[in-house]
Amino acid sequence: MRLTTKGRYAVTAMLDLAIHAQQGPVSLNDISGRQGISLSYLEQLFAKLRRNGLVASVRGPGGGYRLSRESAQINVADIVDAVNESMDATRCNRRGDCQDGQPCLTHHLWLDLSDQIHDFLSGITLSGLIEREEIRLIADRQGQSGSNRIQAVEETEQESQAQSA
Repeated sequence: MRLTTKGRYAVTAMLDLAIHAQQGPVSLNDISGRQGISLSYLEQLFAKLRRNGLVASVRGPGGGYRLSRESAQINVADIVDAVNESMDATRCNRRGDCQDGQPCLTHHLWLDLSDQIHDFLSGITLSGLIEREEIRLIADRQGQSGSNRIQAVEETEQESQAQSA
């Protein structure tokens, strides 16, 4: 069982959208710049997320995407499921035909693991992730762009020089 790039990027993009939701619609270009995910890949992911009712698009100047529900009502499993990402640890994709058309010896073990993973991710909401201090610190760092980032570097250098003196 492996969560592929598609699932990881979808969760990352949705978390970015949730973090910046209070600023109005968020453009995919902004998410792309902050998260290093190609714009064309985000377009594919957001088409699936929109079809599954997790995001809504806003057209026109200042348009972009917004969450369709409160961040507390969207969990990681919803996102992964929306982009058709399998969290199945079985060899047979849950069909039970892993060994000569019958369940293999460990089929139910891997089936139980798959269910545990899905249940675990179902218990993690976007709002729960946003509340984590380490995620807020990373989001703050990513939010510093252009002159803000240069200003932050200059302030850090000035503080270092002041402490050295």
